[in-house]
Amino acid sequence: MEFLDVVRRRKTTNGAFLPDPVSEEHQRLLMEVAGRAPSQLNSQPWRFVLIDERETIERIAAISGESMTTAMSNGTFFERYKPYFRFSSDEMEQRRDGMLFDRLPAPLRPFTKQVFTKRGQFLMNSLRVPQTLGEENRRLVAGSPLLLGVMLDRSEYRPGELSSFYSVFSMGAAMENVWLTTVEVGMGIQFVSFPMEVPGAWAQIESLLAVPDDLELMAVYRLGYLPPEQRRPAIDWSSHQRKLPSQYVFRGTCATPQEGWDSPPGP
Repeated sequence: MEFLDVVRRRKTTNGAFLPDPVSEEHQRLLMEVAGRAPSQLNSQPWRFVLIDERETIERIAAISGESMTTAMSNGTFFERYKPYFRFSSDEMEQRRDGMLFDRLPAPLRPFTKQVFTKRGQFLMNSLRVPQTLGEENRRLVAGSPLLLGVMLDRSEYRPGELSSFYSVFSMGAAMENVWLTTVEVGMGIQFVSFPMEVPGAWAQIESLLAVPDDLELMAVYRLGYLPPEQRRPAIDWSSHQRKLPSQYVFRGTCATPQEGWDSPPGP
């Protein structure tokens, strides 16, 4: 596959993976490309833990599902991320960012615009939407053949110091290499983020993975091979829209948006 095709096809996988184990060849390849990322002074601050033990995956899945239920039930998730929720194609076309919730069960569709109100939260809790989402999240994580824990060396990751920025920047480059490579080998990847939303949940995962004091667990991802037909979850969103160049590119100074690039280039 051509490199630019890989970049353009890169996406997050919200649905299930095939149950097939990720081959050692592909696991090794993913770690090789991660290690090829740039880093400040060649510090290579990243560390990774590959998790394919079924019991550990099941326990992390349970923590993730419970965390999602909690964050959805108490409203913290919607309050924290409401600037990124879109409920119409027109809004998405105008903003060209965030997540378009274009797949919802019929009982919820009339109430989408009330999701950020107390009444909307009460309704969702009454319909047990947080529990439904939490259980679906648990199943997705539990059904993943491989999890990837991403850590930083604390001697490089020192919050409040410039080295912290450098190490996080380097980690992002390493993970982009991993993400692009999953496209090349027919895999999908998704950030397992909900344990970070609930106090105490992340510490449970750190304990499960025996993360030592000199490392900071920064992220966990689920990975696996993609099925030929990718079925969408009952509640799902799309986020393929991207801002136009004139919305994020400037020319010369930040006072002059780039012009003439919003339309696709001619033949």
